[in-house]
Amino acid sequence: MTISERPSTAPERAAPAPTPERAAPEQAPEEAAPRPARPVALITGVGRSIGIGAGIARQLAASGWDVAFTYWTPYDRRMEWGAEDGAAASIARELENAGARTAAIEADLTGPDAPVRIFDEAEQRLGPVTALVLSHAESVDSGLLDTTVAAFDRHFAVNARASWLLIREYGLRFRGGPESGPREPGAGAGAGRIVALTSDHTVGNLPYGASKGALDRITLAAAHELAHLGVTANVVNPGPVDTGWMNDDLREAITRGTPLGRLGTPQDTAHLVDFLCSPQGQWVNGQLLKSNGGAAP
Repeated sequence: MTISERPSTAPERAAPAPTPERAAPEQAPEEAAPRPARPVALITGVGRSIGIGAGIARQLAASGWDVAFTYWTPYDRRMEWGAEDGAAASIARELENAGARTAAIEADLTGPDAPVRIFDEAEQRLGPVTALVLSHAESVDSGLLDTTVAAFDRHFAVNARASWLLIREYGLRFRGGPESGPREPGAGAGAGRIVALTSDHTVGNLPYGASKGALDRITLAAAHELAHLGVTANVVNPGPVDTGWMNDDLREAITRGTPLGRLGTPQDTAHLVDFLCSPQGQWVNGQLLKSNGGAAP
């Protein structure tokens, strides 16, 4: 017998019992990731989908802002372009589709109590306001000889007094802090933003131009008086933007008089406001900026 044929003297080992299969541990349902905090912008004068205010709202929503906006349908109703039915709801849906929470607030800015109510509602629905953009206006053509006292007072109530009260309310409530607005890593104070839209038109449009001049001074004062809060304040003159108020002759004349050979668009203004509200626009403060394609005044 060869070694290979020798029977083994070791006892046979039983085959190991099969290991029972363990059930896979139940996985906890995935929780939705918390939504990143978005700063809140309050924009006035967003009553029509083709307006400058609506263009600014769309741009800021796309840039990561939640947006509260005001509108006042009776004003559009008495203007030659008329009211746009359902505009506020339609604009709000657009902003929500861009990822923004929204609050549409109807407000008559001729009332001195309107700014407090607007901020109360915006804060209740969206949170503290980081950027205030003033794009509302009362604008009815009349000159030195035919402007009525009532029209003059209404222009100043909306364009100057309401703007002052909105800026004042913003300054009283603004708390700043790293979480209050869009910032770059290591950025210091300066998250707060105020941007007001103005006009240099006066001839044949006296109460509008004069009240916008007052708006300029109010806003530029805020650049200094609110500096301790980390707030910048600038004025933007958007130049000739046709949002339905131009006739064919005026449109053609302005186009010929603009070096770039076209009219402005709401998007032109929106891009500048977006920059001023961004961390990159932090160093621009106390300025009256013309975004008008080089158009002569």
